[in-house]
Amino acid sequence: MNAPLLISALALLALNLYALILVVVRAPLYRTRLYRPMLLNIALSLSPALMLAVVVLLLLAAIRFVPSPVAVWSVIVIGGLAWLLLLPNSAYLVTELNLSHRREDETVPLWYDIMLVLTLAMSGVLNTLANVALVQLLTVAIVLPNAADPLHGAGSWVAAGVTLVLVAFGMYLGRYIRFNSWDLMRPTRFVRKLAGHFTTRGNATIAFGFVLTHAVFLAILYAIVAAPTLLTILP
Repeated sequence: MNAPLLISALALLALNLYALILVVVRAPLYRTRLYRPMLLNIALSLSPALMLAVVVLLLLAAIRFVPSPVAVWSVIVIGGLAWLLLLPNSAYLVTELNLSHRREDETVPLWYDIMLVLTLAMSGVLNTLANVALVQLLTVAIVLPNAADPLHGAGSWVAAGVTLVLVAFGMYLGRYIRFNSWDLMRPTRFVRKLAGHFTTRGNATIAFGFVLTHAVFLAILYAIVAAPTLLTILP
């Protein structure tokens, strides 16, 4: 692992750990309740990375023990879909910026909660960018292993952009319709609730605005944070 990538990975780990510490310490420090949903959200934010690690391990096992295109592509497609369904859980943390965890009689200083939710939100956003960057890197390594400049083509960047749009849409589903990734286990109920929401007047416009603004935000940060790191690995 080259130095810039190692530093980025360690810094991202530190940011997630810092967010966890701020959430846990808040309760004993200010004699208030532990807001457990935030702990769940941190775990969900890290779940795409864990899924990605599982997919890579399964892919290596398939290549080693079942070296057939069917087995390899089955792992890639199924694992990739599972990863994509979990990915909005990371970026979703940016919606915590509404400070909805605070009570009216809250004794915790406002500055502390602002720093807590800001750290939490940025950890989720950077987790998202790191996941997409890793998948983009894996994609060019698998699809274009012998290319001289695999990242100079538009294909992988367009795929990354589309992924960020889907993440923004997943965030909308989570915030406004209260969907979770596992709701797809009941597809009939999922489709019925989704159709009911978007047939309600005005909701499609709200969804478009939400997805557009959040996707642009993620794409700009991706260009600032992830793209330079990728280009140092595969110039």
